[in-house]
Amino acid sequence: MADRADRTRWTSPLRRRRGPGWAEQTPTWRAARPALIADTLKRASARPSGNWFVVGASRDVRPSRPYGRTVGGVEVVLWRSAAGELRAGPGVCPHLGAPLRDSRVVCGTLVCHWHGLALEGSTFAGWQPYPAHDDGVLVWVRLDAVGGEEPSERPVVPARPAPGSGVDAVFTAAGRCEPQDVVANRLDPWHGSWFHPYSFVDLTVVGEPQGDEDDAFVVDVSFRVAGRLVVPVRAEFTAPEPRTVVMRITDGEGATSVVETHATPLTATDAEQPRTAVIEAVVAASDRPGFSLARAAAPVLRPLMRQTAGRLWRDDLAYAERRWELRSTGRFPG
Repeated sequence: MADRADRTRWTSPLRRRRGPGWAEQTPTWRAARPALIADTLKRASARPSGNWFVVGASRDVRPSRPYGRTVGGVEVVLWRSAAGELRAGPGVCPHLGAPLRDSRVVCGTLVCHWHGLALEGSTFAGWQPYPAHDDGVLVWVRLDAVGGEEPSERPVVPARPAPGSGVDAVFTAAGRCEPQDVVANRLDPWHGSWFHPYSFVDLTVVGEPQGDEDDAFVVDVSFRVAGRLVVPVRAEFTAPEPRTVVMRITDGEGATSVVETHATPLTATDAEQPRTAVIEAVVAASDRPGFSLARAAAPVLRPLMRQTAGRLWRDDLAYAERRWELRSTGRFPG
């Protein structure tokens, strides 16, 4: 009887959309005021990061091999100790400059593949470790020389669904732009249903930032599933630090789910052709009883989640790159 009652209460998250087509929707260019976006970006840029940079997905740093990335023009290598603890430091071997990202991890020790120099994560032969943090979804490294701020003990990690309650996936791409161009893209929610009609429809900004005390965009939007089938939600966009924008679903299907967009500079600040990595973590959650099946199928779902993010970022990186191109030539209209 209880099972029958549960089935009676079940409701589908899908809705059938009857709204206007792409060309008939209400233009959003008047609402997407350049000054408002610029002011929100300025406030985000002024928030402390503690010199922490997202490097990649936690699961990408495996016990068996090192993981490397260049951040702000600095080569960084990460690996795990025999106990699974995260280690990080310069990616250049202090002996003759070998790329440590191509070396090996043996029993938790990083061993250079050129001459066998072994690093356990402490200072050795001029090699100095970097502070590192594993939040369970992403790995961070603190680079004080790159960030130039007052360092903090831990990065600004956004609130997420409780550990083990969601399905997470991390997508990474790179483009010719600076971190601020990626952040500005995410602080322009009005472009969603115009630029991404394959994913978003019926988007309305129902709340705008009012300053540091109320610095969020609140959006009602429907995620397109197939044809006219959509899932309507309310979402909130915030920027907790200079290189991060968080979209959190606050009402509707998947409430508490988050999409964290982290913009990590790959090149130095004075580079003529800047490169920025977009490292986006999606943590999906649901209070539906059947969501446990989604958690069990996480290895199958993650590639699909990354594919969805990649489709969006194919367009959004073009947006960010265009913004940088206009800024760098003095033609930016904002």
